[in-house]
Formats: sequence, C-alpha cells, structure tokens
Amino acid sequence: MATRLGGIAKGLLRVGGETVAARSLRLFDELFGAALLVANDPAPYLDLGVPVVADRIRGKGAPGGLHAALSAARTGWVFVAGCDMPLLSGDAIRFLWERRDGAAAVAVEWERGFEGLHAFWSRDCLADVERMLAAGDPSMRELAAAVGAWIVPAAEWREVDPTGRSFENANTAADAARLGLAAPEPGARGARS
Repeated sequence: MATRLGGIAKGLLRVGGETVAARSLRLFDELFGAALLVANDPAPYLDLGVPVVADRIRGKGAPGGLHAALSAARTGWVFVAGCDMPLLSGDAIRFLWERRDGAAAVAVEWERGFEGLHAFWSRDCLADVERMLAAGDPSMRELAAAVGAWIVPAAEWREVDPTGRSFENANTAADAARLGLAAPEPGARGARS
C-alpha cells in the first residue's frame, strides 16, 4: 500500500478507464502470453485473473519483490515493472528483450538513476538475489552489479523512449495527477475492464 497516496494499492489507480495493474497485465499477455503479480497484500489484485504471489522474504522492498518473481517464475526470464507505471510500452520492453544475449539481467541507467523495476532478470539471478537478501538490504543496482547485468545507457535508451516515459510512476498524489491517473473506484478490486 502506498502511504504517500493515502494507503491505496497503487496498482488500482486508473488510467483510461482501467486500473494500471490491468493495463500492464494486458500488455504482458500480448508480449509474453503469461504474467504473475507480486504484492505484499494480494487481496486487492485477486480478481485480475493471474497468479498473485507475496514476497517470500518480507520487508525488502523491490529486491524482495524481484526475489518473489524469480522464485515463482515458470520461465527462464522475467520482466519486472512497478505496479504504478502507467506508461509501459511494448516497443520499449521488446528493445530490452533484444539486448539480453549473454547477460543475466538487462536494465537501463536513465537520467534519474538505475531502473531495476523496468528490466529483464533471468532465473539464473535467483541464487545471488537470495544470498544478498539474506545478508542485508541490497539495492536493485547492487543486485544488478552482482549478477553482471547489461546496463543500457540513457543515450541508447532514447532510441526507443526519448523522454523516459516508460519509467514514469506514481508515488505521490502529485505524481498521479501529473500522469492523469484517477483514484480507484470505491471498494474496487483489480478486475480487468
């Protein structure tokens, strides 16, 4: 739950008449044919029609979510994205996919920093991620360095996403307003529209 957004589940913010989570999952269905959702509190997302898994190692933030996704994945690779990223692009995701050859993970170093939650991670990363989480609180950047991730520089990323729209997210009410996101409908769960 997003404390800076009044405790709402950020994935239930609405864009264009559907929840951000439903929009993302629809895109993932088109790109990958399958998806799963990682959430500390699965309840708001149970109606989305995809497996919902909780963090296996709680209290570790995004790295804990990555660990849960890699642990639950039935494929060799996962694409991870934040639940509050309403502007994900199929072209941008395919751009990253095409750069994974020989790497254990592929992410972008954007102007605002490392984008570990808009990245591909192979299941080969799981042991390192688990070891580092057991030892402390690594950042997504530290995990990427440990697994030898290929980092796409901002200059190269601009070929597909010139302004970094794919990385936009809603952490605050001001972010949600700037991105044109509406509050969840009262009593809403994540049902796809």
